[in-house]
Amino acid sequence: MSVPVDSLRLDSQLCFKLYAASRAVIRAYKPMLDQLGLTYPQYLAMLVLWEWQDAEPEQPTVKALGERLALDSGTLTPLLKRLEQVDLVQRRRSARDEREVHLSLTAAGQALREQVGPLKARLLCDSGVDLDRLNDLRAGLDHLLGQIKVLS
Repeated sequence: MSVPVDSLRLDSQLCFKLYAASRAVIRAYKPMLDQLGLTYPQYLAMLVLWEWQDAEPEQPTVKALGERLALDSGTLTPLLKRLEQVDLVQRRRSARDEREVHLSLTAAGQALREQVGPLKARLLCDSGVDLDRLNDLRAGLDHLLGQIKVLS
């Protein structure tokens, strides 16, 4: 069975469009993140930790954060170490099981959350992106991710 030539063009690849869009979004976030003193992966980690502040999971651990962000410990450990060095996050070993490392936000980490809202609102306003279209896109990507997870 032969593959149609058009299906092998770069611009026909969904994976490339997702990759390019992801890079563009991260680039757009950079000025905001620079003001916060965060990298994009650190920002994602902080988002989860802020979520957990509102509804803490049973085990707010490095492992749980890695699962939530789809990151391995080799990537997550240096990221968390840096957040700890700038006094945003605290890591502590579990008294029950020393292999478990629990996470919590410091006062500075909690306070940083208040700065994100206005910066993110300005980012969205400046971009001129239609919020309804963004919500539709997010829903479509959630659906796609769910289907891909079933395959893997």
